[in-house]
Amino acid sequence: MKYPEVVTLGLSPSFGFGDRTGLATPGHVAAMLKDGAGIQPIFPQQSIREMQRTQRTPVQVMEDALRGAAGAGWTAVTGADADHLKTPEDVNVTAAAGFTFFTIDPSGSVDQKADNYDEATLRARFAAVSGTAPWFGEYAGKSFRLATGTEVVLDEHACMRAAVKYGAAIQHAVSLSEHIRRVHESNGRAFEIELSVDETDQPTTLAEHFIIAEQCLKAGMKLVSLAPRFIGDFEKGVDFKGDLKALAVSLADHAAVAQLVGPYKLSLHSGSDKLSMYSLLSRCTKGLFHVKTAGTSYLEALRVVARHEESLFRAIIDFARGRYDTDKATYHVSATIASAPAPGIVSSVRDLEREYLELWEDVPEGVGFTKPGRQILHCTFGSTLTHPEFGPAIRSVLATHPETYTEVLADHFGRHLRPLKAGF
Repeated sequence: MKYPEVVTLGLSPSFGFGDRTGLATPGHVAAMLKDGAGIQPIFPQQSIREMQRTQRTPVQVMEDALRGAAGAGWTAVTGADADHLKTPEDVNVTAAAGFTFFTIDPSGSVDQKADNYDEATLRARFAAVSGTAPWFGEYAGKSFRLATGTEVVLDEHACMRAAVKYGAAIQHAVSLSEHIRRVHESNGRAFEIELSVDETDQPTTLAEHFIIAEQCLKAGMKLVSLAPRFIGDFEKGVDFKGDLKALAVSLADHAAVAQLVGPYKLSLHSGSDKLSMYSLLSRCTKGLFHVKTAGTSYLEALRVVARHEESLFRAIIDFARGRYDTDKATYHVSATIASAPAPGIVSSVRDLEREYLELWEDVPEGVGFTKPGRQILHCTFGSTLTHPEFGPAIRSVLATHPETYTEVLADHFGRHLRPLKAGF
């Protein structure tokens, strides 16, 4: 069996398919073949955190995705995303497995409280961390106008806040990108870098986006896409929460920054199920986008379980409800156990699927998911898949009913891809 060639994708519009079971790629391929023309796929994609929670290795992630793609008839190229890398060790193990797209995550070095500091506190914090921002004098007092007409003011206050919030993160990102470069100089492989600054409580301002990107590019980072923290809420497992008109303005401005400084792609993380905003992203970026999905394919795996093994589905929900308050710690979610009914009080499995996964026939095209039960199942994937009973049972159902898994994934991701294609 000839595996797809793993390549760098450059500025082509791209879409990342996460797979936490190792069995989802045929469904991803089906979606691409039907609805993905003009968009480049990334089939092998998983973060270090996800690998740890599912007890998989980078080699396993790569092998499962490439074997699944080849078996499903994919003969074109694919990218391969080593997601949310924080350390040189993360880079080493994913580079050795053949990944080509390296997502740097310096969120641990971001000052998450920076936007809430008063003037005196901000100045004190800036004095303490000014060594991480030698670029401060390059920007303070300047301004520029974007192609959208929006003026970006780099006054002293904005630059101090950028330094306090992101100074150490920029240094961390540049250092890790240098390590990525050295690794690939030694192995002779092509690579590209995505920078993720989206895992923060506060949105990334246009001034901060400009400074982050320009400093990384000046340092020689091979930046192909950048994920800011956009306005609104990007919770796991549900649609975008916020003002779509305001988001459209913000996306256009961030895309203008990316075009001015780069060009590079604007990347949407927590991109699963954000169906109401895909056409905005595509249109505002003029096709210079990357969308990253992860846990939604796991949720579709549970849909297969619901339709073929009702008792197992009910047991998984009970287990997930017991794990949720612990497992949700690293996720941006708002669901509570009380917001979703216990499975014992829902008599119909279709109603249970509706409460915990949504049903396609209930959701018009272009409208995303809102049910809190999805978040309960989403956050507990690691505990469920590594459970000695539930993990093997889920994989057994998927292996027994591969056609159902392919069908629901193709439908689900078609809803993602069609609006993305419509905008460019």
